Amino acid sequence: MQQVNDAGLIKLSSFINGQWVKGQSAFDVVNPANQHVVAQVMGAGVVETEAAILAAKAALSAWAQRTANDRAAIMRRWFDLMMQHQEDLASIITLEQGKPLAEARGEIAYGASFIDWFAEEGKRVYGDTIPAAAADKRLLVIKQPVGVVASITPWNFPNAMIARKAAAALAAGCTFVVRPSPLTPLSALALAELAERAGVPAGVFNVVVGEDAVGMGKVLTQHPDVAKFTFTGSTAVGKILLAQAASSVKRVSMELGGNAPFIVFEDADLDAAVQGALLSKFRNAGQTCVCANRIFVQQSVAQAFIAKFVDAVAALTIGNGQTEGVNFGPMITEQAAASVHKLVQDTLDAGGKLLHGGKISQAGSHFYEPTIVTDVSNDMALARNEIFGPVAPIITFDTEAEVLALANDTEYGLAAYFYSRDIGRVWRVAEGLDYGMVGINEGIISNVAAPFGGVKQSGSGREGSQYGLSDYMNIKYLCLGGIEA
Repeated sequence: MQQVNDAGLIKLSSFINGQWVKGQSAFDVVNPANQHVVAQVMGAGVVETEAAILAAKAALSAWAQRTANDRAAIMRRWFDLMMQHQEDLASIITLEQGKPLAEARGEIAYGASFIDWFAEEGKRVYGDTIPAAAADKRLLVIKQPVGVVASITPWNFPNAMIARKAAAALAAGCTFVVRPSPLTPLSALALAELAERAGVPAGVFNVVVGEDAVGMGKVLTQHPDVAKFTFTGSTAVGKILLAQAASSVKRVSMELGGNAPFIVFEDADLDAAVQGALLSKFRNAGQTCVCANRIFVQQSVAQAFIAKFVDAVAALTIGNGQTEGVNFGPMITEQAAASVHKLVQDTLDAGGKLLHGGKISQAGSHFYEPTIVTDVSNDMALARNEIFGPVAPIITFDTEAEVLALANDTEYGLAAYFYSRDIGRVWRVAEGLDYGMVGINEGIISNVAAPFGGVKQSGSGREGSQYGLSDYMNIKYLCLGGIEA
């Protein structure tokens, strides 16, 4: 961990009620680029998870009763500390997750932006007055924090996925407990250290790290003192957690898997489309829920687009994310790389044509080469599954109606993208895509002020924006009678 200047950011145990609490057994945090053990972390379990929830419950009333301005001042200090330590936080991400440092720096700025934005948005939680049907009554609506929030977050954005949830929760007046992925616990613990330095009161922000996914997950979804549960991860796991949370009728928000179409129409700016596809598909080695999963190209421009796309992909530099100039890092585990390779092989066996990549890289067992496969149909393995890796299957089409039907032919509905300069087509396709988010002539769509979330089996609820803040608040109707003298 010599790359981290502030050694105080390296924490190796859970953070509960303002204290660093050791668990029962240690587990290794491994750098996926070289399989070196970065640190050993003391793992928490069911007991510590329950303690964190009780701490959050005890801290709830005092935090909720603070003014929005008071909460904002603390959150602003947290934001400032994150940006002051951006380089160290980025180094931690690269060491435990593998993404190149430039991407990691971007993640820190993105995560911090939620804390900054929600600190201010919390000051604008407005209610309503409703015209009453009787002269002696007044009808009002107020908003209050939902209560203790529990969360499980993934390894692919170990800082931003926590910050995005915690910022809205704390701004709303809720307290927060998170279980980060045991593959990337150090980023979460560094966030907790900076929260403490910023003056976030004990019990308001708690981090429990551990490998007991089943036991800890059951506590977080079923504990009676948890009012809301929020999860980012796969649809398969989300369904299990959703069923568990249903037993106590908790408020739930789910940001689940995707199968994003990326559509290039014949009137598109092809150079812009290539760059958009490159960013959307290969950022974080394709390990994002909103990355392009199926690339549809209109037949008349397919040859030109593919030639430009192959050249752009071939220019990517594979290697350890700590190395200057590297813009393509490893996958999180060797098993993840092997799973992606199987999807590619299944598609090639079904008639797909390999244009680029298609194998484990010489850089190491966790590195899968950026890959392009053509002659793909919408029923092949690469098109039906969320790839979650650096593989771009290309499907050609003839008409707008045809590609809309193909794009919507999936149980997922998180993000979609298309490139066109025809204003009529822009409106038709944007409205016709059955997805929660649509990028139009843009490959990177995440923005703190915009609602992030999907439809169908890609989840429910929204993160970011005023809508994301509402997900952490209860609406209360007040009927005041006896007004008339």
